[in-house]
Amino acid sequence: MDTIELLNIIGQGETSKVQFKQELPHRDSISQEIVAMSNSSGGVILLGIQDVTGEAIGLSHESIESYDKIIAQIADNIKPTVYITTEVVTITKAESNVHILVVHVPEGINKPYKTAKGEIYIKQGSNKRLLTDNAEIMRLFQHSANLLADEMEVYDTSIEDIDKNVFAEYFKKEFGQTYEEKGLTYEQALRAKRVLRNNQVSLAGLLFFGISPQSIKPAFTIKAVSFYGNDISDTEFKSKPADFQGTIPKLFEDCLSFLKSNLHFLQKDTEFNSKGQLEISEIALTELIQNALVHRDYFKNSPIRVLVFKNRVEIISPGKLPNSLTIEDIKFGNPVIRNNQLVAFSTHAMPFSGLGSGIRRSIKEQPNIELINDIDGEQFKVIIPRPETKE
Repeated sequence: MDTIELLNIIGQGETSKVQFKQELPHRDSISQEIVAMSNSSGGVILLGIQDVTGEAIGLSHESIESYDKIIAQIADNIKPTVYITTEVVTITKAESNVHILVVHVPEGINKPYKTAKGEIYIKQGSNKRLLTDNAEIMRLFQHSANLLADEMEVYDTSIEDIDKNVFAEYFKKEFGQTYEEKGLTYEQALRAKRVLRNNQVSLAGLLFFGISPQSIKPAFTIKAVSFYGNDISDTEFKSKPADFQGTIPKLFEDCLSFLKSNLHFLQKDTEFNSKGQLEISEIALTELIQNALVHRDYFKNSPIRVLVFKNRVEIISPGKLPNSLTIEDIKFGNPVIRNNQLVAFSTHAMPFSGLGSGIRRSIKEQPNIELINDIDGEQFKVIIPRPETKE
C-alpha cells in the first residue's frame, strides 16, 4: 500500500473493512476485531490513526515493533489461525514523517473464526457484533463448506417419512435397475443415497422423497402471487395467492404452471388459432425456478417468492450468494455449490443440467434478465421484464 492509497482510505472514514486505532487496544479488543473481519469480508486495521477524527498521529519505531509482535501472537491464538500481514506506510505531515502500522486481515476461508475465549464476532457496519444465534453460526460454517444444510439430518424424522414409491422410481431412473436388482434392501438403498443418516432423514431426502415435507419444514414452500399493477403493496390480485407445497420436483412443476397461466402467449405467425409463444422464455423460467429451489439457502426458514407484476416477474430466493460468489461469476458459469445432495438428486429427477450453466442458459434465452445479490437483505433476486401488451 502506498501513501496515496492510505490517505484515500483514511479520507473515507471507518467502515466494515477499515478500522482506526490511535494505539494498540486491549488484546481482547484487537482479537475481536480480527475475528469479526475474518468472519466477514476482511479488512485493514490502521494503527496510528485517531479514532474519531481520522487524524494521522503516527507511531514510534519502538511502538511499531512492539505492536507488530503482539498482533502476530493474537492472530496465532485465534482458532482457526488467521494469517495476517503487516506493513508500515509513511505519511509526510508538516515537514515531518508519521508512520502508520497497517494490519491486513483477509476474509477467512475456514469460517467461523473464534477468539481465544471461543467468541464469534462478525462486522455490523463499522462496528462488530457477538454472534450467538445458532442459525447464523451454521451459515458461517456453510460459507466454508464445513456444514451443508441439505446433508444434515432432520430432527425427529424416520424412514416412515419417506415415500417409498417415489424413492424407488428415482433409484431406477438413476441406475437403470431397481434397488432389489442391485442387491440392496430398501433401507440399504436409502443409506447408499444418503437419504437416511443415523436413522433420520436428511434434508435433501425429505425435500425430494418426503411424504409431506412441509409438515416437518413448513417454511420450505413457494409463495406465488399475480398482481394487476406493479406495486407489491397492491391488494387486488389477478389470481388467488398460491402456497405451493410438496417435494422439490412438485414445487417446480406447480410454479412453472402458475407462471405459464399468468403470463401471455404472443402470436408469432399469422395463424389465428396458433397458441403463440410465451412472452418470457420458458427455458429461462425453467432454469430460474430450478436455480431458486436447488441453490437457495436452506438455513434460512423462509419461502421462495414468485411475484408476477404487470411489467415484470420477480423470483426471490432466501440467502445471498455463497462464499464470495459474485453475479459475474455465475454469469460466466463459475458455480459454488451450496447444496451438493440437492444438485445430485435434481440431475436425475428434473430437467436440471447443473454444472453452473442454468443462469448462463437463462440469460442466453432471455438477455434482459436482471440479477441482484442482496447482501444486506440476505436474498437473491431475479427480475425479468415483461413486454408491453394491450389488455
